[in-house]
Amino acid sequence: MKDIVKVGNIKTGLLNNICDVKGVLVGHSTVCNDINKTGVTVVLPHSGNLFKEKVVGSSYVYNGFGKSVGLVQVDELGTIETPIVLTNTLSVGKLTDGLITYMLKDNPEIGVSTSTINSLVLECNDGSINKIQDRVLDYNNILEAVSSANSSFLQGSIGAGTGMKCHGFKGGIGSSSRVISVGDKEYTIGVLVNSNFGSSNGEDLVFKGKSLGPLIKDYNNKVEEDKGSIIVVIACDMPLDSRQLKRLARRAMLGIARTGSYGGNGSGDIIVAFSTENKVLHDPVNLVETITRVSDNALNKAFKAVVDATEESILKSMLYSNTTVSYNGKVYKSLNEYKELFVELLEVEDD
Repeated sequence: MKDIVKVGNIKTGLLNNICDVKGVLVGHSTVCNDINKTGVTVVLPHSGNLFKEKVVGSSYVYNGFGKSVGLVQVDELGTIETPIVLTNTLSVGKLTDGLITYMLKDNPEIGVSTSTINSLVLECNDGSINKIQDRVLDYNNILEAVSSANSSFLQGSIGAGTGMKCHGFKGGIGSSSRVISVGDKEYTIGVLVNSNFGSSNGEDLVFKGKSLGPLIKDYNNKVEEDKGSIIVVIACDMPLDSRQLKRLARRAMLGIARTGSYGGNGSGDIIVAFSTENKVLHDPVNLVETITRVSDNALNKAFKAVVDATEESILKSMLYSNTTVSYNGKVYKSLNEYKELFVELLEVEDD
């Protein structure tokens, strides 16, 4: 038996993670020792050749205090053509290089007889817990994360989430999914977050509508304002175009806000969304394409699903994280150490 958190009344997928969207896989590579606590998390929109068979995508930047790579082309062309890589801020350059090397292995024509590659690497600053200047991550971590990608992945203090903190507690990777009906067809929407935001003493933390800040009286009395970040990845199997996916991405901020975030000056709040339908061929046979997409009038259920799944993913990222000691000796507790404050809001599930 284990405690779980469930937000809202929309049905979840079987795994209740982003991989409930058919074809999506998630993998991690983790470095965890006394000094370095960091890693890589990759989201594969499908298991094939992403350069040759791209997915429709979009991004939304709520507060742009971030150093991500690849967002400009995603918004311009409305496609994603590499695995989505999550990591720490000072590793973006090395992992962009590593992702290019990985893509060149299967696509030697890149930059020679066809266009170059748009690597998509997203970051949060794990420097409070990890000695970030060491920049220990490289191409090998990309390979490990991709090769380990599967549908039943770990959450919490793992991969890119190893050194993250959220509302002063230990944060990291969290994921959830929702299943909605449009007409006579069901669609799945999945969310994955890397949570690293919120003021340092938990004073703004809201857990399923319950304000925990006033109840947390003995933790991190020295207040640091919100200067963290969050990355959100949204996947769906609804046939949506890039404009509609951007609309979906915007709604993730409402789920983030529900947990007590106000989008601080130093926070990088970045959301990427993609659909596994209507894949875009790098070398299309026909220059005129006919596609099917869901009407805007059917998006309300999807909007609500994203808000609920984002909130739940953030709470799971904290619940599934372990108490961690940073490289300089500071302790970041697991939210589970304060479970008595919100135990009535949890549900029990068989392992």
